[in-house]
Amino acid sequence: MDLARVEIMKNRFAAMVEEAVTLAYRTAHTTLVKQTQDFGVCLARPNGERFASPMAAGAGGSGGGTIAGMTRHFEDYAPGDVVVTNDPFNTDGLVTHQMDVNLAQPIFYKGELVAFSWAFVHATDIGGAVPGSVAPDLSECFQEGFRIRPTWLIRKGVMNQDIVNIMKDNSRMGDALWGDLEAMMAAMRLMEQRVVELCDKVGADAFRQGIDDVMDYSEAKARSVIAGLNDGVYEFSDYLDGQGTDDAVHIHCKLSIEGDQARLDFAGSSPQVNAALNFPHANPIGMVCSALTNYIMTKEPSVPRNNGICRPIRASVPSGTVMNAEFPAAMGNRWMTVMRCYDALMGCLNQAVPEGIAACGAGQAGIIAASWPDPHTGRSKVAVVEPFCGGSGGRMCTDGVDGIDTMLGFLKSTPVEHVEAETPFLVRHHSLVPDSFGHGQYRGGASISIELECVTTQAAVTVRGLERFKFQPWGARGGSPGRNGETWFIKAGGSENVSLGRFGLLPMSSGDVLRMVSPSGGGFGDPLVRSPERVAHDVREQLLSESEARRSYGVVIRDGEVDAAATARVRTELKTKLADVNHGKLRLDYEARWPIEASVAFSDAILQAPPGLRTAIQREVRASFSQSSDKIDPVIVRERVAASVRRMQVSDEG
Repeated sequence: MDLARVEIMKNRFAAMVEEAVTLAYRTAHTTLVKQTQDFGVCLARPNGERFASPMAAGAGGSGGGTIAGMTRHFEDYAPGDVVVTNDPFNTDGLVTHQMDVNLAQPIFYKGELVAFSWAFVHATDIGGAVPGSVAPDLSECFQEGFRIRPTWLIRKGVMNQDIVNIMKDNSRMGDALWGDLEAMMAAMRLMEQRVVELCDKVGADAFRQGIDDVMDYSEAKARSVIAGLNDGVYEFSDYLDGQGTDDAVHIHCKLSIEGDQARLDFAGSSPQVNAALNFPHANPIGMVCSALTNYIMTKEPSVPRNNGICRPIRASVPSGTVMNAEFPAAMGNRWMTVMRCYDALMGCLNQAVPEGIAACGAGQAGIIAASWPDPHTGRSKVAVVEPFCGGSGGRMCTDGVDGIDTMLGFLKSTPVEHVEAETPFLVRHHSLVPDSFGHGQYRGGASISIELECVTTQAAVTVRGLERFKFQPWGARGGSPGRNGETWFIKAGGSENVSLGRFGLLPMSSGDVLRMVSPSGGGFGDPLVRSPERVAHDVREQLLSESEARRSYGVVIRDGEVDAAATARVRTELKTKLADVNHGKLRLDYEARWPIEASVAFSDAILQAPPGLRTAIQREVRASFSQSSDKIDPVIVRERVAASVRRMQVSDEG
């Protein structure tokens, strides 16, 4: 491999996608794309493998999956073609929820298919039961808007106007959706132009060889990072809050490291649920591996973002689980489950790396969306207000990031001026929350809070992706867990103040206020060895109170400065034994009743039941256990599931 040539081709490919991603968001129509930047572009080989994804903007990621799930549906590609789809059930895990509208365009050079340009846009609305198309309590894909299997949008340069009309007519903001798709197609045409120019310069054979070399280079870098992990088998579990009090969604990850290869197994995770938390996983690799691919790119920052990174990784996810869901599962809130897979895999990686990597982040991707009637036309208007996330976990060498989790760094905050100009809300308050982060040698990222006051007579709000109301973001290596999230509805005039938790559609009128506080990141390392100057800095920045500095860090602050003698004395008094992972009291209480072994047994038993009975069986068996506070035995779990199956089958036959 000629490393100089690899570097040249790597940079040429990167320049193509970076130029295209800039064009896309500069010409897009909706806030979710032009401000929040929830979209992506890439270049792929004819077999669907991604060989270039951007870093500067968008959500291109490391490209864990290929785009073959949409391109394989056709063979007779011609210049001027564009394929469109948003179907999670016919794209091999490429489309992970219906709101992501995907486009692919073949790139020909002298009559030969040499590549595909690809783009996706998270549509602000595609119809369905609620404005914005996503709500946590939706139970099947038919409630989440239109669904189009891979279809010609443009065939040999001729627009399929019927498909355009279907998309525009079934969206509450069809013109804006189409504007976003036109921006993506402009980006794809630009990538096509740049590929043809490169082939003109170096030839098609050298272009293909460049792709091979760059992907092999990424694979080699990934293998070198994996080889640096300790060989072994590591397991970790985490939870989604669930819809009720006793139905947490269990995510179980087993990571096996052998030499320069990694294997992930998510057996034992919860079956798919009757809520919008599911996602598909037909690809051998997918978003379940994001923590590992992110770790690889952190250790090797120069590695090109392409599918070569994932060649040393294999993943197994049982069919019918929440992260390999079957038709017609609802998937609108699937990013919550993706993030919990990330957290569970990070828990495994912390064991495979002697010094550890990071504590748990806030673990939510709240997207605030609003709808209100246009005063002139009466038609419903829909807009994304703001991404609402929370701090990342403290890391083995530095603090967590305030207000945003590491997995969501591509999401951009919406300027307050834009929110107040484009939506029916006044932003009364938007700030970091003092004393909110998990404590450690390296503290977690702080929570954020926001207050939105409705200034129109009628509006409705959805906030998809809210999480961590029950289970705290865990601390690592002696760090304390982060805080839970909160949501409050304050009626105009303050006559009513209601704790909402995770909610679906919230009607609001003039003067009503929605107040939310995000979870925060967990701390990493012993708080008592944190630099006193770092503690004092947080106090001066008003992120930490003097009383909390003394209580959690043993640091005494007087007049804004560290009292070294008093600090040494207090730290000696506070020394105590610390847990390697601090999950917080609510999780400990939950697992005192539902130990991990019982959750795994429940999942395995449910997946043996007929698919049509699984939801009812889950509900019945969980209800039977809710009548007692005793610790749940895995053997009893299997027996009750089997009994429920027999009873329901007899009932159906009768």
